[in-house]
Amino acid sequence: MKKIRVAVVDDHEMVRKGIISYLATEPEIEIVGEADSGKKAVALVKETKPDVVLMDLLMESGTGIDATREILSFCPECKVIIITSFYDDEQVFPAIEAGAFSYMLKTATASEIINAIEKAAKGEPVIEPKVANRMMNRLRTQDRKPHSDLTERELDVLKCIGEGMTNQQISEELYIGVKTVKTHVSNILGKLGISDRTQAAVYANRNGVVKNP
Repeated sequence: MKKIRVAVVDDHEMVRKGIISYLATEPEIEIVGEADSGKKAVALVKETKPDVVLMDLLMESGTGIDATREILSFCPECKVIIITSFYDDEQVFPAIEAGAFSYMLKTATASEIINAIEKAAKGEPVIEPKVANRMMNRLRTQDRKPHSDLTERELDVLKCIGEGMTNQQISEELYIGVKTVKTHVSNILGKLGISDRTQAAVYANRNGVVKNP
């Protein structure tokens, strides 16, 4: 039976050696090398062509994100599993975008890491639940447009702005006072994070608030 060839990258020697000692007991896994920096990790992968790389994120010489990106540029079949203490947005999303296959935290047990390696070899990613939650929240945020926070009346006013109406025309169209229109316009600009009604008109047309023929 073909063994899963694994490289371990971490700049903390005790962590690196600890992971290696865990993995060495697994008959299905073969440790092909270790590295303590991103730069050395790239050289190691070029030399050994592992199936899976366990990659730390923050190291003194080259980040795991940069190393992951470079490794996958010449070895796209390699599966990089991030193992780190960090799961904030500044680390998670750049790592995923760089091509990381799985994302684990260092609080994972030895059996969980071994499971992630075995799944990676089969083409099955593993994402730490805390990381998965962040990813889902980010996707939900990206899907929501800024005007989702507008009230129904504010949306009516924004639509009128997008159609080029003045405050007086909006007042007559919606049967509300001009002062009320101005209040709605001010709220709309604040919620959309824009500075004037020209930008509001552009926004309304670009984002489907105004149904153009």
